[in-house]
Amino acid sequence: MNNSREKSIWSYFPVTFATALFCCVLWGSASPAIKIAYELFKIPSDDTASRLMLAGARFLLAGGMTVIFGSVISKKLLIPKPESIGYIAVLSLLQTIGQYFFFFMSLAHISGVRGSIINASGNFLAIIIAIYIFRLESLTLRKVAGCIIGFSGIIMILGGVKALISGGQITFEGEGAMLIAALFYAFSSCCIKIFSKYENPVVLSGYQFMLGGFVLYIIGWIMGGKLIFWSPACIANLIYMGFISAGAYTLWGVLLKHNPVSRVSIFGFMNPVMGVILSAVFLGENKEAFSLTGLLALILVALGIIIVNTEGKRR
Repeated sequence: MNNSREKSIWSYFPVTFATALFCCVLWGSASPAIKIAYELFKIPSDDTASRLMLAGARFLLAGGMTVIFGSVISKKLLIPKPESIGYIAVLSLLQTIGQYFFFFMSLAHISGVRGSIINASGNFLAIIIAIYIFRLESLTLRKVAGCIIGFSGIIMILGGVKALISGGQITFEGEGAMLIAALFYAFSSCCIKIFSKYENPVVLSGYQFMLGGFVLYIIGWIMGGKLIFWSPACIANLIYMGFISAGAYTLWGVLLKHNPVSRVSIFGFMNPVMGVILSAVFLGENKEAFSLTGLLALILVALGIIIVNTEGKRR
């Protein structure tokens, strides 16, 4: 087993780093891509139904792409086991329906920079949930320190402790929705860790994307939503949003297969960094991205992610 891992091209550090960076660029581009989609599809911030249809269409595509990519890599068609249907349903509810209902809501009301940093709180919530609810990990001083540092950055971007107490700069539709999305992400991360013992994680991701996307699309359609393709750019944007999830999840899964988990997960700090940079580039949010508060919050969040993911190297 060790020899096959060493011989794999995915285990060479330059390849691991470049692939992880590419995945983080994809994930980081999600916030700007969604906000651009709202403009292209002409979806106003109060049109929840159309937003759900857009999210549903994205994940229907993402699920199909994930299954195709995974099948090509595995050299066989990926089909879930009958006993995995329940796992897929649970993940679909948490990772796609729950998380992205609030994620898409939030980005209609806050900036991409703010959303990218707040969304990173899922990394720290996942550790707390894994320790105290699922008992998947043990509490250590390093994890406590990493979570405290990371949450300090989240509190800073929210406006500080005063803003949290008064609620002055925080709204449920914006910052609140993004925190709820991060909470759904945290629960789904723990469930994936458990369910992956019984089913291929690419199978779980691909089929739960499709199921969740279908449910979101139907709910949006029943609510009276519309998804009008005003220009070819709408098609390109939707395909790209589908590829964000499909490409990143598939490649990240390949890295985890050929490398120790800690070696791959530590690169997760680049997610919020890329989200902030790409929001500044494509959405023109330079002032917020490169303000003192924005930079300090991003540094604290990234540092927190690095600290909690460097656990247990000596062991």
